[in-house]
Amino acid sequence: MQIPFEPIILGYNINIHLVLEYLAFFIAFRYYVYLRKGSEDTISSMNRLSIILGAVIGALIGSRLIGFMENPNIEISKETIIQLLNTKTIMGGLFGGLLGVEISKKIIGETQSSGDLFTLPIIVGIFIGRVGCFLSGIKEFTYGKETDFFMGMNLGDGLKRHPLALYELFFLMVLFIFLKQLQKHRNLESGMHFKYFMILYFSFRFIIEFLKPNTFFILGLSSIQILCLICLIYYHKTILNLFKHAR
Repeated sequence: MQIPFEPIILGYNINIHLVLEYLAFFIAFRYYVYLRKGSEDTISSMNRLSIILGAVIGALIGSRLIGFMENPNIEISKETIIQLLNTKTIMGGLFGGLLGVEISKKIIGETQSSGDLFTLPIIVGIFIGRVGCFLSGIKEFTYGKETDFFMGMNLGDGLKRHPLALYELFFLMVLFIFLKQLQKHRNLESGMHFKYFMILYFSFRFIIEFLKPNTFFILGLSSIQILCLICLIYYHKTILNLFKHAR
């Protein structure tokens, strides 16, 4: 199979990344519905709907905003504005969704933790989306720098590069198994599954960004890495508690 993978069906070129992106949303949502049916949700259906709406709005704004920050020096024109509006990143979506949830909970007066039910479906959705990123090769900015590492692959430009999407797929599988096993601990505080996911995933992305051919840096870091640090600061109390328990 050649990468970028661009199948032709009935004479039409299929955007495999777009197809898998929509599939990721569908499967992740159906998985969430399945998990909610099999659990005792302490949040009412109306409040849960408000929380989901807040998450969607926050994710939409956050994904576009961070996507723009990855290309801050782009020349402004009608074409580039349209391109930027279509540019999005899962990192901005996750953190924007988190803020959207917290704001909506403040508005409706909900005090219960709401993230645990979303955690595994989010991982499944990211996984499916990353398959699309991998198959798109250099057409998606999820490829890495040139390398002599044995995992180096030709992603469409004839150069051996770090297949970052492939690395992330492996990490997501391990993370899913870890959090799935963690659910067996009934004494774990509500909301901790989602916090662990955010801390571990954003830490992973902070590290792996060093393998990307980033060109725009702030204090030696990419915009994604700055966002990762902001997220880890947001969860600093949880991180400090983890270190205390580890001791």
